[in-house]
Amino acid sequence: MSSILTNASAMTALQSLNATNKNLATTQSRISTGMRVAQASDNAAYWSIASTMRSDNQAMGTIKEALGLGAAQVDIAYTAMDKVKQTLDTLKSKLVTASQPNIDKSKIQSEIKELQNDLKTYAESASFSGGNWLSVDKSSTAKVVASFLRGADGSISLGTIDVDTAKTALFNRDANQAGLLEKGAALTAASGAGIAIYTGAATPVAGTVGADTLPGTADDTAATATFGAHANFALDGNDAISFEVTLNGGTSKTIRIDRDTITAAGLANGAVTSAAEMATVMTQALKSAGLDSKVAASVAGGALVLTTTEKGPNATIAVANGASSDNGNFVDATSIDITAATSGQLSQYLQGVENMLSAVTTAASDLGAIKTRIGSQQTFVKDLMSAVDRGVGALVDADMNEESTRLQALQVQQQLGIQSLSIANGSAQQIMSLFRG
Repeated sequence: MSSILTNASAMTALQSLNATNKNLATTQSRISTGMRVAQASDNAAYWSIASTMRSDNQAMGTIKEALGLGAAQVDIAYTAMDKVKQTLDTLKSKLVTASQPNIDKSKIQSEIKELQNDLKTYAESASFSGGNWLSVDKSSTAKVVASFLRGADGSISLGTIDVDTAKTALFNRDANQAGLLEKGAALTAASGAGIAIYTGAATPVAGTVGADTLPGTADDTAATATFGAHANFALDGNDAISFEVTLNGGTSKTIRIDRDTITAAGLANGAVTSAAEMATVMTQALKSAGLDSKVAASVAGGALVLTTTEKGPNATIAVANGASSDNGNFVDATSIDITAATSGQLSQYLQGVENMLSAVTTAASDLGAIKTRIGSQQTFVKDLMSAVDRGVGALVDADMNEESTRLQALQVQQQLGIQSLSIANGSAQQIMSLFRG
């Protein structure tokens, strides 16, 4: 049936053309934006996931910048620490030179003074963006932001690389915490470390050592030095005890006891729990100082006793200059003055610089490890951001090959739809011919 009121063919052709135009508009939008899901109406789930991932990726971009700042801070600290190590090496050489007989110590001291000024300059110059890990007002934990974390429940947090400035500070203005180049505080029984060496007094005196110079009185008598009653103690990795022993009125030798000494003596956890164990530790310390063939350690009446192997009226032993330190240093690197130093003091200075060198080397190694970790984290964050970009792309990016093919097909369909609608409308015109005379 033909009708001038309802043209079913035209309606069908129009619907088909509208559908083609809609699909064509969608394809053209994907081609122009490059995105298959450009807004929530395209695919709500994919759009939501992609938006969250893009936000996280932007945060990781900030993390990458923070890692760059952290890397710069570590690099500056490491560079200064390395210069400090070189300066300590030179200072050590000067002390060795000063130990030679008939040397003008005042001239060497003038060189040492310049080296000491260098040590301060290097530490104070190791500053970046207001932060300095080598010269601090107070020890703290410096944090380098290293990662952005999103939990399964949607919660977010930041991962950090922590740097304990107590382990890197060369100079610390906090009265309770000495730097690596500063004299440590004396150990006390109250601190939990205890004191290993005491005066002969009934009550232990923290941080002091004392003994009489006792000459032998007969050909078969050795000289002895008796310490006070022993008390249990334990040293941590930084604690140390030092005193000088002078035999037969000769050159003084510095005796040092630290956790390594206790471990070498076969004891665990840096703890000495009896006078007998203290004698074992002292024997190890004497061996390290090269005095084990001249002095023997033993126990008498619960007290430590040092006895000379030489006997007779010329045999003497003197113990003096006892001290303890919570960071292993018994002198400030910047206060060493050898102008009128005795051989014993030079030996103590030399040992002190050697201990500082060891501490600075360890700190530099720690900074190097942190620098390596930051570099690895930078690479990881960069790779992770690329992976997130690829993941977002897989969700929302348009396949341009597919879209271009679809565009060609839809353009043909559009042309055919227009032609079909034209034909359908033409059928109504044919009805008019029926009414012509």
